[in-house]
Amino acid sequence: SDAGHKLEGRSLVKDDIYAIRAIVSQWIADSSVDAIVITGGTGFSGRDSTPEAVSPLFDKSIDGFGELFRQLSYDDIGTSTIQSRALAGFANNTVLFALPGSTGACTLAWTGILSEQLDSRHRPCNFYGVLQTLEQ
Repeated sequence: SDAGHKLEGRSLVKDDIYAIRAIVSQWIADSSVDAIVITGGTGFSGRDSTPEAVSPLFDKSIDGFGELFRQLSYDDIGTSTIQSRALAGFANNTVLFALPGSTGACTLAWTGILSEQLDSRHRPCNFYGVLQTLEQ
């Protein structure tokens, strides 16, 4: 990408807390992975378990991500955004984002938040800069 991002891998995982947690745990243990973007499983249905799968892995939550995503989403789809449990956090010096599975929501998150926050050139601050200081 323009910002120098490189896809290290991807996986299609069944809607199961432990299957999701297992693959995410592998990725956060890999020092070459700086960011993880998960799509799907953030709603309220019985099979939606992404927040429950990943939140125990967080060293720190990024509460502002979910808040900002829902604000942007509200501007797009109105009160239906209340059904999103999108979230983000840091785990083992990796930033992790869990997004709804819809293409529109993923595009909104990328264009409205992630493309800037994952770009080291974005000012006044970005997640790249934070990742450099997490171990301090």
